[in-house]
Amino acid sequence: MNDHLLQQLFLEARTHNGWLAEPIDDATLRHLYEALRLGPTAANSVPARLVFVKSPEAKERLRPCLMPGNVDKTMSAPVTAIIAYDTRFHEKMPKLFPARPTMGEAFAAMPPEQRDFMLLQNASLQAGYLILAARALGLDCGPMAGFDREKVDATFFADLPWKSILLVNLGHGDPAKLFPRNPRLDFEEACRIE
Repeated sequence: MNDHLLQQLFLEARTHNGWLAEPIDDATLRHLYEALRLGPTAANSVPARLVFVKSPEAKERLRPCLMPGNVDKTMSAPVTAIIAYDTRFHEKMPKLFPARPTMGEAFAAMPPEQRDFMLLQNASLQAGYLILAARALGLDCGPMAGFDREKVDATFFADLPWKSILLVNLGHGDPAKLFPRNPRLDFEEACRIE
């Protein structure tokens, strides 16, 4: 990985709370998805489903689902991605894993707690891919969990078997509204080599 890309994806990238008034076009959102969908998931299950909340009307539907501290930054973001997982993801497995046509049936037969954990793991991986792909495309991100999942699901997924896990605000961050970077753990505090 070249140093410029490492800087862009990790070292200089920040979590943004304030946004410049620069829109994101639909082509960029499509490009973002085309990149993130190729990240690895268990058995190529790719269970994440996304709603890009962009229109003023959709933003207003999202507003009552947000915790008070997340309202302003979300309403001012050009786009908010709702990341969810599809509880019926296994129905897509014949397309996603054609070498094992019965893979979907195996997933459907899993105990619900095990299947839900697998879905959460893999959709969370895809959320990370979304953040990295967005940064690679020159966008800034503001991921957050401060929202009412039941309200989001009822508002945006009433007719779908999707369950929300994360919101990610997308746009061009306002550097004037950044907080100082918080510390991270050193290698010795977080890692072991055995």
